[in-house]
Amino acid sequence: MFTHLHVHSEYSMLDGLARVSPLVTQAANLGMESLALTDHGALYGAIDFYSEAKKVGVKPIIGCEMYLARGSRFDRNPSEKIHHMTVLAKDMTGYQNLVDLVTKSHLEGYYKKPRVDKELLEKHSEGLVVMSGCPSGEIPWLLAQDRYTEALDSAQWYKELYGSYFLELMSHGGVPDLPEINKGLYRLSKETEIPLVATNDSHYVLQEHAPNHDVLLCIQTATNVNDPTRMRFEEPSYHLKSHAEMSDLFPDVPEAILNTEMVAEMCNLELDFGKQRLPEFPVPDGMDSNEYLSRICWEGYKSKLPGTGEVYRKRLEYELSVIKETQFPDYFLVVWDIAKFVRKNDIFFTVRGSAAASLVLYCLGVTDVDPMPFKLVFERFLNLERKEMPDIDMDFQDDRRQEVINYCASRYGREHVAHIITFGTFGAKQSIRDAGRALGMTLDSVDRIARMIPDKLNIGISESLEQSSEL
Repeated sequence: MFTHLHVHSEYSMLDGLARVSPLVTQAANLGMESLALTDHGALYGAIDFYSEAKKVGVKPIIGCEMYLARGSRFDRNPSEKIHHMTVLAKDMTGYQNLVDLVTKSHLEGYYKKPRVDKELLEKHSEGLVVMSGCPSGEIPWLLAQDRYTEALDSAQWYKELYGSYFLELMSHGGVPDLPEINKGLYRLSKETEIPLVATNDSHYVLQEHAPNHDVLLCIQTATNVNDPTRMRFEEPSYHLKSHAEMSDLFPDVPEAILNTEMVAEMCNLELDFGKQRLPEFPVPDGMDSNEYLSRICWEGYKSKLPGTGEVYRKRLEYELSVIKETQFPDYFLVVWDIAKFVRKNDIFFTVRGSAAASLVLYCLGVTDVDPMPFKLVFERFLNLERKEMPDIDMDFQDDRRQEVINYCASRYGREHVAHIITFGTFGAKQSIRDAGRALGMTLDSVDRIARMIPDKLNIGISESLEQSSEL
């Protein structure tokens, strides 16, 4: 069986119903050797996808379905047409360029959508495979507008820039102009020798999930299934398709199926999760990080814990030895540095969680509570058996939080400081309320059912059905 490249759009961004684990499991069940994940405008699912695909023996291909501004990414034109383009990472260089493109699309090009432009594409072109995208892509859109000469010029530009450039064929019913677009892509391929590749726009794993996806679309667009003008997909063809299904869709262009193998062979990104990539703290000359951490800890010990005796001394020696063996001294020094800045500038802060069990952090002035009288166990925080990153949660006074962020950026470099996103997910009650509205049910009836969900933290629908006979 040939390796297939199936391009998956919008899983975590807009309307996707597919979860990573069932997605890669189904790919393995279908005998696929490779699978690409291309969320719209972001890489939110990339690392989970990479890890899960590796577990089931499917080669993960990380990419993004990017938004392309027709002009400059800095333009703010409400009527601007935004194009789509499929970008895949061949290797680590390509992955780094992919990350740069996505980052700049949000920080520099965001207007309604995170957009790149051709200037950015030229700066970050190495190590990437690029495809023409869905019917909203630049070249398919020009073909649909009967602007073949412009489509030809654009295709030549991409071919010269990337080398690894492909024209993307799709087959979905009810998509305006798609047959004409595919005809134009056949013609372009012959005239430019740009290879064709067959892709499938997937928004859910199995075909029977299509009705669920329809309801999810209604939730996203604040409509219901009874609205004839609502956004909808005209047919249930947006699932993960098998080799046979894809071949049946393109019987006259077998090379488009074969070329998916060529794309997969080009993409060989290997991510190493076993190596720590912590910033190096600038220590005084002649010392290493462990020596410097030990010195300032013992200084803090003498000033904060005079006369505490052998038990304290042995505990501090033990903690420092564990930090040395797990190779985390720089991490502790960075946290100490931040805490020192915060205290110097009278910014209120506190530390939560298992970090309170560390005598090292108390001696450094990061925490305010001596863990010894409370018999707090250091191994809950840092353990030689697990060798996982220690987690020091620091909360800062909200109206001065930006000062701390600015200090970190100036001290360690803007490129080494980032905000971390959290994802909102549907709880059981909210799922019922939203689904009920999307199905056109009355608010009273939806609310009555939602109130039957037991009041238990993080309870799911299945567990609710078991616990509530009324539900």
